Amino acid sequence: MPDGAALRVGTLNLASGRGPDGRVLTPAALAAAVAGFDVDVLAVQEVDAGQGRSGGTDQAAVLARALGAADWRHAATLDGTPSPFRGTWTAAEPALRGPDGAAPGPAYGVALLSCRPVRAWSVLGLGSGRARLPLRAPDPATGRPRLWWVPDEPRVAVAACLDGLTVVATHLSFAPPTAVRQLRRLRRWAASLPGPVVVAGDLNLPGSVPARLLGATTLVRAASFPASGPRLQLDHLLALGPVTARDAGARALPVGDHRALTVTVTPG
Repeated sequence: MPDGAALRVGTLNLASGRGPDGRVLTPAALAAAVAGFDVDVLAVQEVDAGQGRSGGTDQAAVLARALGAADWRHAATLDGTPSPFRGTWTAAEPALRGPDGAAPGPAYGVALLSCRPVRAWSVLGLGSGRARLPLRAPDPATGRPRLWWVPDEPRVAVAACLDGLTVVATHLSFAPPTAVRQLRRLRRWAASLPGPVVVAGDLNLPGSVPARLLGATTLVRAASFPASGPRLQLDHLLALGPVTARDAGARALPVGDHRALTVTVTPG
């Protein structure tokens, strides 16, 4: 991408590849769900790799092929299977896996996919909090719904440095105090990256809050959650540094429980 060239950036919470009915899509259906999605760089959250619940699919690789993104990285936040029980997973060390690396075992995290050449990749561990999220789901022993308290998982940020622009993908904690702390850490890290920087992801903070905390420019203003009838903007595309933005919007895709956000940015 030559300096000053326009770039279409997007973000999508994949929800482990679940469709509108809550069922996990097959690899073919997952690819079809994003086929024709007009993005040059896509930040993706809640991405499975080698999970039994999603058929062992390397979802980042499937999405990359469907979008024609030759360069991509997946960063696991945890090894094992997400659940209310810590015994089913362990915190993953911040590391990047790309097209040349197979998932060593069940993992879950974020991905950043690029159709443009990436000059350098970076990853930052953001830690986790002590909060637990109440979630109503079936009890495996009885099949009856019950309330589970889901522990917060570790979080990471992934940066792709392109010619003239850096894109950072992340998914912050569901606990607002922890998400604020993580966002401030991300802000310090972003200051060391080649600018301007676009931060993309499910930040779990509403409206204008993330932009104010980052000292950033909001590139998309649109409710994104839940996908079927969005009431809150939890997903964000934010600029640190001078960019020109156009054609911003939100779009429901046949995958994920949030709406995808997209914008075209030109550095400078």
